[in-house]
Amino acid sequence: MAHPLWPLFDLRIRSPRLELRLPTDEEIATLAAIAREGIHPPGEMPFGVAWSTVPSPRFEREFARHHWDARASWSPNRWHLALAVFRDGEPIGAQSLLGRDFAVLRTVKTGSWLGLTHQSQGYGIEMRAAVLGFAFDGLDAEVAETEAFLDNTRSAGVSRRLGYADNGMGRLAPEGVARETRKFLMTVSDWRSRARAPVEIEGLDGCRELFGQAATGGDDR
Repeated sequence: MAHPLWPLFDLRIRSPRLELRLPTDEEIATLAAIAREGIHPPGEMPFGVAWSTVPSPRFEREFARHHWDARASWSPNRWHLALAVFRDGEPIGAQSLLGRDFAVLRTVKTGSWLGLTHQSQGYGIEMRAAVLGFAFDGLDAEVAETEAFLDNTRSAGVSRRLGYADNGMGRLAPEGVARETRKFLMTVSDWRSRARAPVEIEGLDGCRELFGQAATGGDDR
């Protein structure tokens, strides 16, 4: 184990083109610069919290604090796996997986972003599929949920292409004005009902306790 104090740093999730893992502090700074360069067109807000339009240097400080808080506030009952997404060793975006009372509910939620120069290349689908493979096949999740504003057709398109089902409507107000969202849900049977690209998981057994699970004695797949 390379990181005995925080074994989540040893966790690796690999898909055909991408690797997902926790970023180092230096990589957090690189991710912040990518996000600052642009994630979405001006005038749009695809996120439930309007973090992407905060002015510098507050933007960079809050960006780093977001990743640090995900580590510091971690518990087996309430966790936020804030992964960086790498292509050929270079960060291109972020993919989060969240669990609340996971040992009982077996439900996860996802969120993500990609730098503008890395969009429209299929990475959004691949990184979501990678983290879903980790959730369903690594953590034995039973349900995955996500949500998108009605005008965020790209996010909704990713969900539908991966096999999520519509799951009702919601409302969020990231900029102080309520906007409708569409909710999506995928069950483990939905996930396993079709062929998926291979997902390799490394280092999970060393951090299963952090997800409220017992070690299995070997989990690389």
